[in-house]
Amino acid sequence: MTVAAKKRTLTDEGGAVFDQELEDLPQELRWREWMGRIEAVLFASAAPVGRDDLTRVVGQGASVEMLIEDIQAELVGRPYELVQVAGGWMFRTKTQFAGAIKAAADLGDQSLSFTEMEMGVLCAIAYHQPIDRAGLADIFGKEVGRDLLARLRYKDLIASGPRSPRPGAPHTFVTTETFLVTFDLQSLRDLPELQSEVLGEP
Repeated sequence: MTVAAKKRTLTDEGGAVFDQELEDLPQELRWREWMGRIEAVLFASAAPVGRDDLTRVVGQGASVEMLIEDIQAELVGRPYELVQVAGGWMFRTKTQFAGAIKAAADLGDQSLSFTEMEMGVLCAIAYHQPIDRAGLADIFGKEVGRDLLARLRYKDLIASGPRSPRPGAPHTFVTTETFLVTFDLQSLRDLPELQSEVLGEP
């Protein structure tokens, strides 16, 4: 494939050619442009952006991981950082500045505050998923209210999973990508080990 053909493999919505390779630029300026493109994509996204999506804005000779590392190096000392969560990357305000943000703009999102029971149910779902209401009742020794589950679903922390093999095939619950992002987890394998009694196991 010729250079001209490669440059025409990716176009924007208006049909204009999007130049990934930037071969007309010196290497240093090309690298800085690629870094800027990745920053722009991440800045514009409220969710983690995966490697495949970031690859679409840089040339074939660019390493997304190396570009990310260079961006992270430039953010040292800034109040925000570039972190890897839920299979992608996103910008996050550093935790040490959370108080300042809340004081200045009252951005403390009450929708992400949890009662002890809500956190317990969310923990049980995370470690036992897919799990239905009967399974949760077995863990807590009482029925878990539909309103509590609805609040966790409203916060996009849980979703419906596969049908349970129990009689009647009730719905089960699983955690979501928002759950991973909220608790800074790359995947469910990053869940910390808990004592068995916390999980309702013997």
